[in-house]
Amino acid sequence: MNIVDSSGWLEYFIDGQNADFFSPAIEDTDNLLVSVINIYEVFKRILTSQGLEIAEMRIADLLKGRVIDLTASISLSAASISVELKIPMADSLILATAYAYDAVLWSQDEHFEGLPGVQYISR
Repeated sequence: MNIVDSSGWLEYFIDGQNADFFSPAIEDTDNLLVSVINIYEVFKRILTSQGLEIAEMRIADLLKGRVIDLTASISLSAASISVELKIPMADSLILATAYAYDAVLWSQDEHFEGLPGVQYISR
């Protein structure tokens, strides 16, 4: 199973320099998990920069994967991860979701570099 960090989704959508890195995980929808946090972050970013129509179209791509809701267990795990690694709430929730489902997290966010279960590429 795979989960792609919001920065990876955005990179993929703009066909940025790391889009090919994220493509296999995003396009393998049978093994794709999507955190509700990803939905929030990606929708908000695209809504602000490109408008509602494009944001809704892009979110449809995220919804091709299996959406994972936020649970009490994931929240508690994320809080511990956030304290231990000193990373922001959203990132700790996405990482905790990946760990809860034994999924590989794909990211280009520096604070994920070197963590177990993470496929990282620098920006």
